[in-house]
Amino acid sequence: MNSSILRQVWTVVEESQAHGLLSLPDQDLVNQLLERLQEKEFLSTEDSKKIRGYLSSRTPLIRDLAQARLKEIQVHLGIDQQPQVIN
Repeated sequence: MNSSILRQVWTVVEESQAHGLLSLPDQDLVNQLLERLQEKEFLSTEDSKKIRGYLSSRTPLIRDLAQARLKEIQVHLGIDQQPQVIN
């Protein structure tokens, strides 16, 4: 897997909706990202296998990044994630 494909992988992750990245099971998340990557770039069977393994090993990081993006949006919009306690 060359650096160009690796950059494309992370571009696809960044272009994906954070909510979708967080709501899908791991295998569906990997499949969706791989499909989106294949729409942008021709991948050999070998590259597809390598990228599938790469994405599978990075799902916690992908979810952390998506969660951080959601948090940024919430802060920007002034949405408080903490439930308010009413006495």
